[in-house]
Amino acid sequence: MEVRLVVQSTPNPNALKFILNRTVKTEGKVTYKNAGQYEHNPLAQALFTIPNISEVFFFDNYITITQDGNGDWDAIEEQARKTIMDNIENHDPGFRVPEDEKAKAEDTGPKSPEMEKIDMILNQTVRPALQADGGDLQLIGLEGNVLKINYQGACGSCPSSAMGTLKAIESILRDEFNPEIVVEMA
Repeated sequence: MEVRLVVQSTPNPNALKFILNRTVKTEGKVTYKNAGQYEHNPLAQALFTIPNISEVFFFDNYITITQDGNGDWDAIEEQARKTIMDNIENHDPGFRVPEDEKAKAEDTGPKSPEMEKIDMILNQTVRPALQADGGDLQLIGLEGNVLKINYQGACGSCPSSAMGTLKAIESILRDEFNPEIVVEMA
């Protein structure tokens, strides 16, 4: 099958979403922020050789690339396209990282009924929009009425995620879960 690649902008001015017609991560998702994290993923390693790349996020059939704000997007996009196309044939979408094993172990353990409900609400309301924009969120924990989350991919450094999206998540959860919940970034 011929590989096709489409580049899509995101609400984050420092992130682009590279969508392929094949899977880049079969199970879960992973964010790379530094060189020590991607030794098991040659495609991520190749992408980090591009100047000004600060983060690479793999999920389903796309890769979101975030730059540090000092690079020229036209040059970065051209280099990223070439790097992806040159490396995709040898890319293993089933790659595993230590975080995958940890998350899998946590997922097999019992979640509190509250966290399951929050996860269900976010899966139905917020996550599809975040994923469409090249990102996602991770639930860190619920202590009392305070929910800690972590943004991933394009959402991780997006100016609107820090306030606008965070407040939208809080509003949705107040309507559908607990009127006194507070949502904070971990």
